[in-house]
Amino acid sequence: MRAARAAFDGAWGKLAPVEKGRRLMALSRAILDHADELAWIEARDCGKPMKQARADAAACARYFEFYAGAPDKLHGDTIPYTPGYTVLTWREPLGVTGHIIPWNYPMQIFGRSIGGALAAGNACVVKPAEDACLSLLRIAELASESGLPDGTLNVVTGLGREAGIALAQHPGIDHLSFTGSPATGTLVAQEAAKRHCPVTLELGGKGPQIVFADADLDAAIPVIVNAIVQNAGQTCSAGSRLLVERPRYEELLERLAKAFGALRVGPALDDLDCGPLIRASQLERVRGFLADASRDKLPVAGQGAIAATAPASGYYVAPTLVRDVPPSSRLAREEVFGPVLAAMPFDDEAHAVKLANGTDFGLVAGVWTRDGGRQLRMARAVRAGQVFINNYGAGGGVELPFGGFGHSGHGREKGFEALHGFTALKTVVLQHG
Repeated sequence: MRAARAAFDGAWGKLAPVEKGRRLMALSRAILDHADELAWIEARDCGKPMKQARADAAACARYFEFYAGAPDKLHGDTIPYTPGYTVLTWREPLGVTGHIIPWNYPMQIFGRSIGGALAAGNACVVKPAEDACLSLLRIAELASESGLPDGTLNVVTGLGREAGIALAQHPGIDHLSFTGSPATGTLVAQEAAKRHCPVTLELGGKGPQIVFADADLDAAIPVIVNAIVQNAGQTCSAGSRLLVERPRYEELLERLAKAFGALRVGPALDDLDCGPLIRASQLERVRGFLADASRDKLPVAGQGAIAATAPASGYYVAPTLVRDVPPSSRLAREEVFGPVLAAMPFDDEAHAVKLANGTDFGLVAGVWTRDGGRQLRMARAVRAGQVFINNYGAGGGVELPFGGFGHSGHGREKGFEALHGFTALKTVVLQHG
């Protein structure tokens, strides 16, 4: 914290905005230059397939590239006011920002959170997850080599109950960003509230894929499958609920069952469809949801397979499609954070909206229909921070503001909107007669 404050008050804070952008662009290039190394580290640390780890490294670089163009574009306004006065506004950095990064996408979430904070002029203290921190330590080295002044970016490893809580409680933090579980997010927000520190929380989701009878199933099926198996389903924005208009329900499930049957799970460096889950407790959590579904006699419509190369002691779970899931069931309402897709039929547009909004979460939703009017009606009616029409995720969408409603958290990351959360608006009123 002392190092970050010294950088904010000194070397980093006094750099011209254009020079801040150049340093961020240099970091972006360094990440791209070391993308294979970073991907290997991330795959080994998180268990994700190499193709996903390479995509994460590219996304991290893209965040810093995007935000490198922002420091000299945070403009203020002039406000028409009473004669004899001129009123100006400008945006100022908050100071030192704290960032608690989860284990599922260390590089991606580091880029989206720290990129915006640095572009806005803040200095950062980062606490990675104890389960997966190695790629961020390497990026911190690259940041130093790329010209970020000492203290501008600080990565502090440790357990959440030690380093994490210390960061959340520190009186010198001017803003906290947290991505993780709702329960932990509540604790972070409570600590920050004691000193009126603003917080951005991204806490998970239960994303619906809403498929109407007129949808292009050929286009929808590979996207639906990828949205639940990417990173072994350990994704806040995963499309983990499948809502299908009844006339196409059986057809879509039959085709999805074949797609699930072709999926393979194995070690990260085998580069299959899914790698292992992050830890034993996560494996038990996912198995618990599947056990509940089995107890409730919910049919499994399709399932992938665990490769022979996967060690028996590994944290592997086969991607599973469960059909006829009641909206009131735990599988339909709670975040599994594993490759389990819950399917259910709906009768009409109003029924689809009721099901889509039938959880405490509201992060991402997908709508599949050719009807233009329905597309806009659903986009307005579904309670989610992002609604994708005839697509899902848009390739990560660095430019697209991201955040949720309800238990999915509050505040927005990504895009230019994130910069507003990392700055304070100051109003200056001049009387000149």
